[in-house]
Amino acid sequence: MGVSPRKVLAFKSYQNKAEVLVKNYLLADPLVPYTAVLGGILVFKLVYDLTQLISSFYFRTYNGLTKIQRTEWNNRGVSTLHAIFISTISLYFVFLSDLFSDHQSTGLITFRNSTLSTVTLGVSVGYFISDLGMICWLYPSLGGLEYIVHHSLSGIAVAYSMFTGEGQLYTFMVLISEVTTPEINMRWFLDIAGLKKSNAYLINGVVIFFAWLVARILLFVFMFYHVYLHHDQVMQMHIIGFLLVHGVPSALAIMNLMWFGKIINGLKKTIAKKM
Repeated sequence: MGVSPRKVLAFKSYQNKAEVLVKNYLLADPLVPYTAVLGGILVFKLVYDLTQLISSFYFRTYNGLTKIQRTEWNNRGVSTLHAIFISTISLYFVFLSDLFSDHQSTGLITFRNSTLSTVTLGVSVGYFISDLGMICWLYPSLGGLEYIVHHSLSGIAVAYSMFTGEGQLYTFMVLISEVTTPEINMRWFLDIAGLKKSNAYLINGVVIFFAWLVARILLFVFMFYHVYLHHDQVMQMHIIGFLLVHGVPSALAIMNLMWFGKIINGLKKTIAKKM
């Protein structure tokens, strides 16, 4: 039996109403940031639940974990997806898109933005809010004070850039560093699965070393150099944006160097055991 014309018309009517709702309200310029943040929070919850469901069926290790370990397992699944999403989009905006290209003459580079860039940052803000909430609620099980500081600084800087449209290029440069998160999470998964002495664990450590060196050390040097070259444009930003562009990356760079030292020591110990 075919679908009746009345049902087809009714479906198209609902579809048109949905499109109008999305276009005129959810994606109206003033509401884009709020819609994106809400979407990020909802996606966080959805992925968390899916990670829990899939892991309980397909990973025997998962069911043998404690309650807090299962919570961290699910949380790391969400952070991995966010890291892949935001680092991919950030790489596109920084190195491939014409939006922030020096060859464009569409205003100062520190004030350029688009609907896509704003939505992307909004989703990331939603993630940072959700993850920070979980870290604080279960403190210190999911991370210590350094995680709270990192997420707070990142969330504030990303939110400011999203709502004002200022300094989005530098925000994306910093967010590329999320490319190291999947490797860090994989190290935890291997450890919890009892594979700390495996070759996979050693290879993962080497990958973390090089990824961290490129994304969290050298890339930050590149960002500071870019700020120096475009300092006249950075000076045109609001004082809050100006301070965030200089202050947040500097604080994160110090934390990255401290963590990098721990990564080097951990890699040395792992290699020594293998030798």
